[in-house]
Amino acid sequence: MSRLTATTALVTGSTDGVGRLVAVRLGEAGARVLVHGRDRGRGEHVVREITERGGRAEFLRADLATLAEVRRLAAAVEGTTDRLEILVSNAGIGSGGSGASRRQTSADGYELRFAVNYLAGFLLTHLLMPLLTRSAPARIVNVASAGQQAIDFEDVMLTHGYSGTRAYCQSKLAQIMFTFDLAERLQGTGVTVNALHPATYMDTTMVRQAGVTPRSSVEEGGEAILNLAVSPALANRSGLYFNGLREARADPQAYDRDARRRLGALSMELTGLDGGSEGGTRSQL
Repeated sequence: MSRLTATTALVTGSTDGVGRLVAVRLGEAGARVLVHGRDRGRGEHVVREITERGGRAEFLRADLATLAEVRRLAAAVEGTTDRLEILVSNAGIGSGGSGASRRQTSADGYELRFAVNYLAGFLLTHLLMPLLTRSAPARIVNVASAGQQAIDFEDVMLTHGYSGTRAYCQSKLAQIMFTFDLAERLQGTGVTVNALHPATYMDTTMVRQAGVTPRSSVEEGGEAILNLAVSPALANRSGLYFNGLREARADPQAYDRDARRRLGALSMELTGLDGGSEGGTRSQL
């Protein structure tokens, strides 16, 4: 990886797993890394690891299950740096773990995986867009998954037929749909946005909580994420979905402009970006 001494990067969910590896690697390459997570102790440990290797890093705490915390994180980023060249939206909740068999909701009343895996990144990206465009050329990387399920717009919050797997796969497809739409809107700004499935069943806490035997390493997934974040070959390419290091096709709904329009309008409402009250309304859910 080339030297990144003039680069600032925010990696959400970077106190564990592949996010941590990406943060450390960016720090080793000279980038100033904004480490994000919910646990201050683990976050400060990652910061020490980066600084002990000669890098620069700060920890920003936020629980992305709360839209108010997402807004606070964006404000903290803007208060910490006047430049942001890389945003890696990696934080998320898997399909397994405690409570996965029953439907859970976020602090704002939304289905938890849709809220954390998708809405939080949607809102954070919008709030940081002025900073990213001022810092152009800049890149946004959305860490999605090959596990994707078409969104049922009659029951986005999965009040019927809930399963953790369905919730996870829907949230990951939503990330990809957002990526495609955002890439079109960002044409000519110098900011690119791409999504990827980093690797299949990496050896992470998320995978082990799902009761799945790991099939790949965090190093493999980290390499794929870093490819989108820093590879010169992708400097001007945007609106792509990758499976590892290869460009791939996502679920057909990702290419449905009407479905993407519906998702975008709903997301603006739910996050309060449409000018309505914080968190939007729940009457249509």
